[in-house]
Amino acid sequence: MTDPVRCTWCGTDPLYIAYHDTEWGRPERRSQALFEMLLLEGFQSGLSWITILRKRDGFRRAFAGFDAAVMAGWGEMDVARLVADPGIIRHRGKIEAALKSARAYLTLEASQGFAAFVWATVDGTPLQNNIQQPGDIPAQTALSVALSKGLKKNGFGYCGPTTTYAFMQAAGLVNDHVVTCHCHAAHPA
Repeated sequence: MTDPVRCTWCGTDPLYIAYHDTEWGRPERRSQALFEMLLLEGFQSGLSWITILRKRDGFRRAFAGFDAAVMAGWGEMDVARLVADPGIIRHRGKIEAALKSARAYLTLEASQGFAAFVWATVDGTPLQNNIQQPGDIPAQTALSVALSKGLKKNGFGYCGPTTTYAFMQAAGLVNDHVVTCHCHAAHPA
């Protein structure tokens, strides 16, 4: 039996293939899961996603399961601890932005719900793109620029328009699986 056709970006690494086939592009509507995804996309900035994927369990351990209420109370001692943790990306600016974003998340979650805020970007319905080739996938869009501005306005860090577009793809706000990929038609709204 032959392997199904996939987006070429996942290559042949089994971890990457599993992520592509079971997570990437599937609509995520849980606030806490979206918060984790956004922070991981911020840590990915300038790096390969497989690097983050390989360290995801380390991130979950180091950041208390991305529990924003816990993270929001952390200070300089915690930043120093995280900067020394080889299980994560040890970038001080990204770590400090994650803690800042945890505080922003709590405020936004209490006022309107983080998931509701994020999904309002696409009026609650995933955009179904018809990507013919990997080169047709944009790095950012007007919607990712708007989401980036909204997140920054609410106090989030490391969430530029390219990062927010990658987040939108990963969280299923947009379906950027190429049309020949077996996952393209498989993602429900």
